[in-house]
Amino acid sequence: MLTLIPKWFIRYKFFNSLFLGLSVGAIFTLYAPLQPSVYSLGGVLLALGMLLVARLYHHILNASWFFRISLLVELLLLLAMFYFLLYPYTYQTALIIYIGYQITFVFGSYLVRVETLLLKTDSLLTTLDTAKQLGYLMGMGLSYIFYKILEHYNITQNQTQVYHLHFLLIGIEIIVIALIIKSFKREHI
Repeated sequence: MLTLIPKWFIRYKFFNSLFLGLSVGAIFTLYAPLQPSVYSLGGVLLALGMLLVARLYHHILNASWFFRISLLVELLLLLAMFYFLLYPYTYQTALIIYIGYQITFVFGSYLVRVETLLLKTDSLLTTLDTAKQLGYLMGMGLSYIFYKILEHYNITQNQTQVYHLHFLLIGIEIIVIALIIKSFKREHI
């Protein structure tokens, strides 16, 4: 059985939100080749996936499953980023990245519900949400500065800028994965 360690989990959520803030603008470039119908189909599959996850709550609303699913989500993001860096930017690349992100979104509501159940107190939840918002704001600010630095060096094509951003994103994602692992300890019964 696993137990959540709040101080490490809050650090994890800060870096997780930092990652989100850095990457949010890149999505528009990554998904550019996709047709609107893909988003419609993706939305339907996302809703069905979220429905399935909700039906499993009686089994997975605990720290052990929360850790496994959180780690799975982070590893999927890392794999999607490596895929983007290793393969040419094509329709197929955009579709694979979109599918990867959609799979992670399937667990969005679940992850928020479980973190609320595990943290329990309003003071921990306040600290958590504050850390998440500060991480997101910092990520958005850093992404703006990052893109301006690239423009200064005459790197102005969107795809090239997003490609370079992914090296920073991978570094942050590795920190995120290390922190999610550190956020749980095994209880000896």
